Amino acid sequence: MITYSSWKEQAQYFNYNGHSIAYWTGGEGPPLLLIHGFPTASWDWHKTWDALCSRFKVYACDMIGFGYSAKPRAYHYSLTDQARLHEAFAQYLGVRETHLFVHDYGVSVAQELLAAFHERGTDGLQILSCSFLNGGLFPELHRARMIQKLINSPIGFLLGPFLSKKSLRKSFHEIYGNKKASEEEIDQFYRLITYNDGKGIVHKLMRYINDRKDNASRWKTALVEATIPLQFINGPLDPVSGRHLAEYCQQLLPGADHEILEGVGHYPHDEAPEEVIQAYFRFMDSVLA
Repeated sequence: MITYSSWKEQAQYFNYNGHSIAYWTGGEGPPLLLIHGFPTASWDWHKTWDALCSRFKVYACDMIGFGYSAKPRAYHYSLTDQARLHEAFAQYLGVRETHLFVHDYGVSVAQELLAAFHERGTDGLQILSCSFLNGGLFPELHRARMIQKLINSPIGFLLGPFLSKKSLRKSFHEIYGNKKASEEEIDQFYRLITYNDGKGIVHKLMRYINDRKDNASRWKTALVEATIPLQFINGPLDPVSGRHLAEYCQQLLPGADHEILEGVGHYPHDEAPEEVIQAYFRFMDSVLA
């Protein structure tokens, strides 16, 4: 398994709107773009990275404001802009079509990519399939934690600098399932969040909650009218987007592939990476067949 120190050493960089964006590639096979969640980074995928690279050409970047990428203070962060960043990333690498595997914040970025793909047809980045891990697909079902509401409030800019490893540990303990993040993992997540003065922009990144509400109808339509294979892998113990979301998706999109991983919370690929890989490979076997 790849180590935390070697992960940073293997990072490459490209320019997006004048800002340095960290990215990683690996493996051979059909193209697969991974999109990480909030508030962490592409390191989230490290437990599944080697397995995915055994079957796919895998791409992942730390979105602007996250991980080892630039975190400018004078920047308008939005989910739509993060989607444009991924399109620029794909273009930079010469990728014209790709499968998507996404989590949390990345779920909404993928919804924007799907909406754009649906609207423009054969122009731009072509989406071949999409697998969603836990995330706020529908804002009316998103049960935001109190800390999220506070940081997204008018006083949010005052709270970011005081975010501590202790508060991160508490938050992750609440959203994980039966298997909690270790102290080492919490330390790694915290280092990614605080890298390059990251605490100073957390309140700006949190505006994604508003973006979801503003784009709710368009992004829901993109799912309902999708002509590509869709999969939803859900950790039901997640209090934010757990079983209640999984059951709603099953009703709304009965033709999609649905997997519920019992005992798992908000970070399935960190809590139960083997189960996630098994579910994803089953899905992709049918897609690629």
